[in-house]
Amino acid sequence: MNDDLEIAGVKLKSRLFLGTAGYPNQGILRDAVHASGCELVTVSIRRVSLEGHGANTVDILSNYRLLPNTAGCETARDAILTAELAREALETNWVKLEVIGDRETLYPDTSELLEATRKLVDMGFVVLPYCNDDPVLCMRLADVGAAAVMPMGSLIGSGMGVANPANIELICRRSPVPVIVDAGIGTASDAVIAMELGASAVLLNTAVAKSDDPVRMALAMKHAVEAGRFAYLAGRIPRRGRAEPSSPQMGLVGS
Repeated sequence: MNDDLEIAGVKLKSRLFLGTAGYPNQGILRDAVHASGCELVTVSIRRVSLEGHGANTVDILSNYRLLPNTAGCETARDAILTAELAREALETNWVKLEVIGDRETLYPDTSELLEATRKLVDMGFVVLPYCNDDPVLCMRLADVGAAAVMPMGSLIGSGMGVANPANIELICRRSPVPVIVDAGIGTASDAVIAMELGASAVLLNTAVAKSDDPVRMALAMKHAVEAGRFAYLAGRIPRRGRAEPSSPQMGLVGS
């Protein structure tokens, strides 16, 4: 069965995207990305120097599609400048757009995010904005040209999983573009839940990078995303408030 994910005309077989920050070393990063089976990895432009310092991270991931992100930006202006630098340095017009409005929670600034999305789309970028789990905001981002929307599962790096499954399910059901659950995934079961809710993909970083065994956790996440996708396509049984026997009740001994 062909179940490729398509974003802006690009088809991806893996529905797991990985971040590249916080790994114990570059070797473990390389091995974890390989074990995950992912095809797309995110890199922070403020962490990977555009002057060549840290270029090894880009070099060891040369076989993967790079998704530069604007992590740390707090205004549309800064995010747009960062995206332009990334396009020149990494030769890609894809960008994971982050515009943070609160340093403690790392919640996005929604007005700045919408403005930056609109302007970057007009400049020819393929924009994947990280946003709140707000169905209205996700629709607005799609309306101004976002190629996908990336609502948070929960706070970045928190490991709390999908904190508001009802909102994520609603976003997935209504969105005209792919929905990528981003942030808060802590373990494989969290990734399964996100995919069962109808997400097109899951993006995670800390859950793998900070685990005791990043390579093994990356493999677990690969299988989790696949299992969640299969379950979503298969369709779960309805929840019931009473027992319903799976075996026929007729012909019982003594009846």
